[in-house]
This record gives sequence, C-alpha cells and structure tokens, in this order.
Amino acid sequence: MALEKVKALLDDEVKIRNNSSEISLDKPDPLLVASKYNDESIALICALFAYGNAKLIVKFLQSLDFSLLDASDETIRHELSSHYYRFQNAKDVSMLFISLKRLKNVDSIENIFYEGYKKEESVLDGLWNFIETLKSMDSYESRGYNFLVGSVPKKVSTMGTYKRYMMYLRWMVRDDVLDMGLWSKIDKKDLLMPLDTHTFKVSQRLGLLKRKTYDMKASIELTERFREFDKKDPIKYDFALYRLGQEKLQ
Repeated sequence: MALEKVKALLDDEVKIRNNSSEISLDKPDPLLVASKYNDESIALICALFAYGNAKLIVKFLQSLDFSLLDASDETIRHELSSHYYRFQNAKDVSMLFISLKRLKNVDSIENIFYEGYKKEESVLDGLWNFIETLKSMDSYESRGYNFLVGSVPKKVSTMGTYKRYMMYLRWMVRDDVLDMGLWSKIDKKDLLMPLDTHTFKVSQRLGLLKRKTYDMKASIELTERFREFDKKDPIKYDFALYRLGQEKLQ
C-alpha cells in the first residue's frame, strides 16, 4: 500500500478511535482503570502491569486499592499480601506501591522525567533519570520487580522497546478523549512509539517499518515515519494502529 493511502487510512482510524467507547469492559485496556483516577502514580502502576491478556490486566488492576499509596509500608504489605500478577509476586507488587509512595516525598513523576528530558528534549534521558530515582527509593530487587520497573540499558543497540513506559508517556503528555494529558512540561513531538507485537507486525505489513528486529531502534524508526505524517504529534497513531492489529483488520 502506498504511503499516502496508509496515512489516509490511519488518519481516518485516529478520528474513529478517538472516542470513549473504545475504552470499555467490552474493549478492555489498562487506560480504562488509569483514566478513572487522573493521577500520575496510579496511571504508572496501570502502565507497568500492562503486559499479557488485556482482560486479565484490567481484572488485576481493578483488584488494587490505590488509596494504599498513602498508607504505611506495613499496611501496604498486609493489604497486598495476596496480590500477584504473572511475573510479580505479592512482595513485588507491594514494593512498587511503597517506592511510588516514597517518591511522592521527593518530587512529582513529571518533574523527575523532565529533569532528564530537558537537556536534549529526549524522553529516553527522562526515563533513565526516572528509573534510577525510583530504584533509589529502596534496594529491593527480584526478577519480577526488575521486569516491572525496568533498568537503564548499557547500550542503545541492546535496548528493548520500553513499551509500557512509552505508553505511559503517551497517556500523560497527549490530551484527547483517550489520553489523559496530565503533564505540561514534555512536548508531544518528542514522544516515541510504544511498540508492541501488534503495532510492530501491522507496521511491517503496511510498509511503515523496515526493521526486522523488535527493539528500540524499530520504535525510533516508526516514530520518524509518523513524524512525516504529523511532526507535532507523531504518536497520535499509536492507539489506532494497535486496535487495527488487535482486531486483525490489517
């Protein structure tokens, strides 16, 4: 398909998908839970657990008591003692809540991201600053927790897509019917594509992406392509592209 036709298809999909009926129990998405609270910490929890089956993600998120973000460490551990999700056991879940609670006493998540971002307007530099700051809240480590919060890569060439964080940034920075727009310090033109298996395969089929490896380089390549479509808001195509793949329309 010619790029002009692909752009027209995606522009139409963006308009169609930008409505509240796209996020419902019939079409589950972690944003369904995140958007109920309009809180950057709760939204981050929703984004970080956003892997696996969408219905199971939403079911797990709905089981969490987010008011625990203001509770004592002991209360958090007790109340979440039976909560687990895929790679994360109860201790991993509790530690995320405890670390985010402690982080509130340091600075907002937006300001921590912005501190890294502002030098070169790089959301990746912002992310590395955030991950380092979050991990400094406690020395706890486990396979499940490290998978959940991520780590700062040693080389860009070996980086994964950091899809869950890139999706979180889309929620926080963009402001439309779907995305929450809670932040003002990061420009949406600098966002990177939250590449997952759906968007990766659909992008290849549509001729948007030549890279064969599912990694950050692919995310950057696809973002650059979308900047040709809309340089001020390239990631507006993410949700539409995701739904096209999920619903097997492309």
